[in-house]
Formats: sequence, structure tokens, C-alpha cells
Amino acid sequence: MRLIPRLTGVALLAMTMLPLHATTLLVHAHIHTMDPDRPEATALAWGDDGKLLAVGTDAELKQRYADARQVDANGATVVPGLIDAHGHMLGLGMLSSQVDLAGSPSKDDIINRLKAGAEKLPKGAWLIGHGWDQNRWTGKQFPTAADLDRAFPDRPVYLERIDGHASWVNKVAMKRATKSLDGDWQPDGGRIMRVGKKASGVLIDGAQALVRDAIPPLTPEQTRDAYKKAFAEAVANGLTGVHDPGVSLNDFKVLQQMASAGEIPLRLYEMADGNHAALEWLCQQGGEWQDPSGRLRMRTVKLYMDGALGSRGAALLDDYNDDHGNRGIFVTQPDEYKAAVEKAYRCKVQVATHAIGDRGNRMVLDTYQSVLGKTADSDHRWRVEHAQIVALDDIPRFAQLRLIASMQPTHATSDMPWVEQRLGYQRLQGAYAWQRFIHAGVPLAFGSDFPVEHVNPMLGIYAAVTRQDLAGQPLGGWFPDQRVNRVQALAGFTRGAAYASFMENEVGVLKAGYRADFVVLDADIMTVAPRRIADIKPISTWVDGKVVYQKQ
Repeated sequence: MRLIPRLTGVALLAMTMLPLHATTLLVHAHIHTMDPDRPEATALAWGDDGKLLAVGTDAELKQRYADARQVDANGATVVPGLIDAHGHMLGLGMLSSQVDLAGSPSKDDIINRLKAGAEKLPKGAWLIGHGWDQNRWTGKQFPTAADLDRAFPDRPVYLERIDGHASWVNKVAMKRATKSLDGDWQPDGGRIMRVGKKASGVLIDGAQALVRDAIPPLTPEQTRDAYKKAFAEAVANGLTGVHDPGVSLNDFKVLQQMASAGEIPLRLYEMADGNHAALEWLCQQGGEWQDPSGRLRMRTVKLYMDGALGSRGAALLDDYNDDHGNRGIFVTQPDEYKAAVEKAYRCKVQVATHAIGDRGNRMVLDTYQSVLGKTADSDHRWRVEHAQIVALDDIPRFAQLRLIASMQPTHATSDMPWVEQRLGYQRLQGAYAWQRFIHAGVPLAFGSDFPVEHVNPMLGIYAAVTRQDLAGQPLGGWFPDQRVNRVQALAGFTRGAAYASFMENEVGVLKAGYRADFVVLDADIMTVAPRRIADIKPISTWVDGKVVYQKQ
């Protein structure tokens, strides 16, 4: 793409310094607007306020804005700015300071990665990693502290599972726990895995904090640096917005400072981290807060109902197929959960609840119905995050309660090799059931849950359209009747996500009056072969009509 005659680095800088009331045209583009009234166009016009003035053809807009600056897209595809409806920004930014364990095929491989990471640390410092998944290993059994102790007898080790719902620690780390992990007691909302009465080294959900709280917290400077890294990664992957679930008040204050300093290049829709200080602060603001720049806002609280399938913490109506007697965990006790929902309701705060298992989802639906009562048909837009395994007769309840299903397509393709072993075939009828939700009239918002999955939204769109892995397996797709078409997939990452954040009149569609948030792509998402979708890359990412990422 080029500024006529060419979009150079100097020209890009010039575009950030346009004179007052300047108009810019993007021409010679193949634009998928996501506007049903005009689904395709070749040109966009926007003003210095970052809002679109018109969408149309090159001839129409060149005639109407004869004196405008022109940016030539050279025939490239343009889509509305992509929005990840569930991604953890701080977690993404912290990955660079942790040992990457994602995709590791064995415990031996993990030990080797950890040894390489430990060489960069001072003596005695915590060795922290993220991304292990026992489902990739021979035997698929949980690891133990002993596996780590042989390699790291003197250094505390804390390794978070890929889903963030379990941690693997060594003996040194367990000794620093806030309470002895041995015995026959269990923490609220969690589980300490034991052999007899001795802690084995795996902590699930609420048990993780017993060791995690001993790790020195990030300083505000480290938090700011992590956010900057996450922002750069996000816009490089074509994201112009992220719904960020579970931010503490201290971290949100860092974001407020960054927004004031103009350091946030995309739109962040932050969610308070449960019934804690951030929710209390949000209530004091009247239930919502927005920075004048429009780049940072909060009006939502993120709550937890259950755990995750990979660590067998998702709350199920019946036993796990591969762990009889276990029906998962309520991370938050139902009475405490209801109290938090009631508080949010009184404060006029949107509620978004993590629910993965069918029992977890039912408890959320029951609680929402009880609290909302006769106001269930109001424009509250309460959300269920993940909604992965849902009893078939509960899916229509989402529509009846006017809820949003915030779902992550790559979770389906990541889990499909082992989830039938966990649940059995019958329960999979309501698993990752995108078309069932659509047919029931439930709005969908798509995301990735990064860093659990990769931040790249093209992987999510590919997964939604094919329900296949990157090798094209299984042929025809996994439960192919739940695949969505390309427009539905793109809608989940654009106007669906915008609706879930009360921003459907600002972003998610390329239309006059909306923000000039868009992505220029190196291939047409609507026409390339299905497997090629996953390989599409952004050429540039634009927010408020300004370039925030340019491919070098």
C-alpha cells in the first residue's frame, strides 16, 4: 500500500501530522465493510477526527473530496479493525519474561527449555514458565514436583498450564506457599493434587494462589513495559481492539496513565477482576468510565464460575468420562458468585462470567435469571465467557436472557484431539456449538483467549470456518455442522465483538460516522482457499485513521 506516489516511512509520519480539517482517502482497495447495506466498496474517506466521512467507489469519493490526500491500497483487501473479544493483555506482554512451554511434546523437552531460561536468571530467582499441556505427552498424566526437583533443587519454579487454570511447581516453591500444601484439606474453589496426603506439585484453580502469591509482583514500570509489548504484538496481528478480562485496579491505573500519555495504540475494553477493588472503583464511577481518547474504557466485571477442561476443573453435570467421581470445581462458591452479580447489577455494571462446563454454564444462567428478574429483556448485554460445554436445552436460555456468548474458535481445534475422552460423545453435541447459538438467536463475539491461544485472529477465523487443525484434520471438520461461514466468522471478530462492548455504533463496521479503524490484508479473506485464511497477514493496521502498524 502506498501514499500517492508512494507510502514511505516519511509519508506515514506526515499522515500523523495532517493539518486541521484535512481529509484522507483510501483508494484502489477491495473493502469488506461488514455493513449489510453496502457490503463492498473500493474507497474510504475520513477526517482528522478519525471518523469516516464516506464509503464508496474511487470515482465517487475522488470527485467528492478532490483536495484530499490519497492512500493507494494497490488492490489489497481491507476489513474493519479486528477485535479480540477475550484476550489477556498483561499476560501476553509478560510472555517475553517467562519460559515459553507451549507446544512442548514431553517433560524432558520442558526441562531443557527451563534450563536454558534459568541460565539468564540470577541465583535463587523464581523460574517462571507458561504453556505446558500434559495432553501433548505420552500417557497424558499430570507432572509432579519431583520432575522439576532433580533439575532445580535450589530455585523456586512456577509453571502455568496453557489454560492458566493449573500450575506445576517444585518443592522449593511449595515451601514458600502461604500455607502447608500437605494434609487432607482443600482451598475454596481449587484443588491441591496429592499422593496420599503429600502435595504432588500440581495446583488447580483456586489452589494456585497459595504459591503464586509468594512471587514478587511486577512494579508499575514492569507492568507498563509488559503492556507496551502486548500492544505492539496485538496491532501487528491486525487487532484494533481487545476486550481484556480481569484487570486489577493497580494495573488499570497504569493503563490510565498510558492512555493520558497517548501510549495506547488500540481500543481496550477492560473488565474488573472480580468482586475486588476495581469493581468497587467502577461502582463509584457510576458503572462505567472512558478515557477522552476513546482508547481505554471499563464498564464490565469479569467473574469466574468454574475451571477448565484440560485440568478437569470445568464443572460438569455428570462425572468426567476419564475421571469417575470428579465433576469439576466451582472456582467461586455459588452464594459468593450471586453476591458479586447482585453488586454489579446495582452498580449498572455489565457482567461477564467464565463458564466452561455444562454445570458451570447452568449455574451462571440460573444466577443471571434470578438477579435480572423482570429486567432480563433490558439492554444489559451480560456475557458468558467461553460457553464451551452447554446442555442443549440451556442454549435457548441465552437468547431468552438476552446474553452474549463470548467464544474462542481455536479452543475447539486445540481441544478436539482429547475432549471426547474427557466428556464422551453425547456431551459434545453442545460443545463449541456456534451454529446452535446462532440458530437460537444468541449474539456471538469471537476472541482467542490469548496467551492461552495465539493472538493472531486469522487462526480464529480459520478455526471457525473449518473446525480443522492447520494440517487440515479432520477431513471435513470436527462436528462440521457447527462450522460458520466466512461472513459469520469475520462478524464475530468485528461487529459481534463491537456489540458485546456497547460500541456497535463506533467500530466493527466501515460506515460513515464510524471510527476509521481498519486492517489492510495481503489476501482476500472471503475468496482464498480455506487453509490459506490462517496464513493471511496484515500489511498495515489503522486506528482513528492513523497507522499503528506497518509491515516492513
